[in-house]
Amino acid sequence: MRFEEAVKDIIDQLTRQLPAQLTYHSIHHIKDVYQTAKAIARQEGLSENDTHLLLTAASYHDAGFLKHAQGHEEESCRMAKAALPAYGYTSHNIEQICAIIMATRIPQTPHNLVEQILADADLDYLGRDDFFSIGNQLFTELKTAGTIHTELEWNRMQVKFMEAHHYFTGTSKRLRDAKKEANLALVKAKIN
Repeated sequence: MRFEEAVKDIIDQLTRQLPAQLTYHSIHHIKDVYQTAKAIARQEGLSENDTHLLLTAASYHDAGFLKHAQGHEEESCRMAKAALPAYGYTSHNIEQICAIIMATRIPQTPHNLVEQILADADLDYLGRDDFFSIGNQLFTELKTAGTIHTELEWNRMQVKFMEAHHYFTGTSKRLRDAKKEANLALVKAKIN
């Protein structure tokens, strides 16, 4: 498995090809999720092999946005299935990677620790200091796509989403829960 080469190639492709109107689902988000997943994996004591599968999935998890937003996780899996055999990934590796990617689909439904780590890394920003700046990127993306129209609508959507969300790993619960609750309170204050 030529992990580093596989990751570099998909990151290079996404850097060149992701549409500019994706202000949230951008290469910056993919790199952020990759680094966060790597850090959580270290804290959770993940094996080297599982970490390579996790980070490959992190690199591919939003690649489907090259084709379309709706069902992008499935498209990300199709892209991984097409590309990864050339890097020495086995069909079993690729099945695992696709399961990890699918754990990021909302509502998140991870079934094991590796899937939990990517699910947590994907929404890590909810419990961080940069929540509002990253959230504004998503607001811009959704507004451009015509999914939402006003800031009030956006804030109501955020409250509903954040109240339904929970972190899965002990690491994310420990590091992000309190700040997520503080961020949620600030969003609620904007509505009232």
